[in-house]
Amino acid sequence: MDREQPGELAGADGGAMTFIDTHCHLDAAEFAADRGAVQARARAAGVRHCVIPAVEVANFDTVRQLAHAGGDSYGLGIHPLYVAQAGPDDLLALQAQLQAHHADPRLVAVGEIGLDYFVPALCESPLREQQEHFYRAQLQLARQYQLPVLLHVRRSADRLLKQLREVGKGGPPWTGIAHAFNGSAVQAQEFIRLGFKLGFGGAVTFERALQLRRLVQTLPLEALVLETDAPDMPPHWRYVPAQQRGAGGGQGRNEPGELPRIAQVIAQLRGIPVEVLAQATTDNACQALPKLAALLV
Repeated sequence: MDREQPGELAGADGGAMTFIDTHCHLDAAEFAADRGAVQARARAAGVRHCVIPAVEVANFDTVRQLAHAGGDSYGLGIHPLYVAQAGPDDLLALQAQLQAHHADPRLVAVGEIGLDYFVPALCESPLREQQEHFYRAQLQLARQYQLPVLLHVRRSADRLLKQLREVGKGGPPWTGIAHAFNGSAVQAQEFIRLGFKLGFGGAVTFERALQLRRLVQTLPLEALVLETDAPDMPPHWRYVPAQQRGAGGGQGRNEPGELPRIAQVIAQLRGIPVEVLAQATTDNACQALPKLAALLV
């Protein structure tokens, strides 16, 4: 497996290109042993900034501290995979944290929130109703505190869109990112119409990902942002095949330093210079998460 670390890419004018990883779980246990080295590799490769989303109340303080210590930003939210162990007090805790920190320049979104209809238990009562309740309640909190949202979209795009339309009815357009987007072109256009950017990462690097590759080739450039979802969603050069995982290996750890190489794949698919993609996706990220612009000065 190719473990080569990409160096910092140079633009056409000789200056270094920079990238924003709009979705990176730097607080994950997989980074506990070498988090500082991971962050250093990312910066050396040209990843200027990472957005670190929370997934449950227990890691709210951790993502905030990491963002402040590393010059990054963060989101606060309860992920659908964590609603089974969450209750009304967790929503109250989220509201309290948003109230306490909404003026923090590094708090850029409510998230990671959303719906997941891939996990069987979440498709059945009572967890189906519980994850939908948490999603709607967190959308309402995003509206209350005038923050963008970072959306988890897994086999759930239509239901996500329905609630976005209902909660947002009569209000300003949404801002935010549909993370790891893998829906149809029609669904993509509806997220874009509502105000969202679409996040693409390592999954696009697999030649068999034909639908994703068509999307990154044909969607408007102004709709795309880059992400790794590290330590998950490894690009093909970090992916460990099933037979090797069965022998005791993991799936292959992703990290934010892979983002420039992922960007090169997307730029090649679109037939544009990678520096054009880097600049456009940076601009797009700042539109999706308006607080980012001040952090990049």
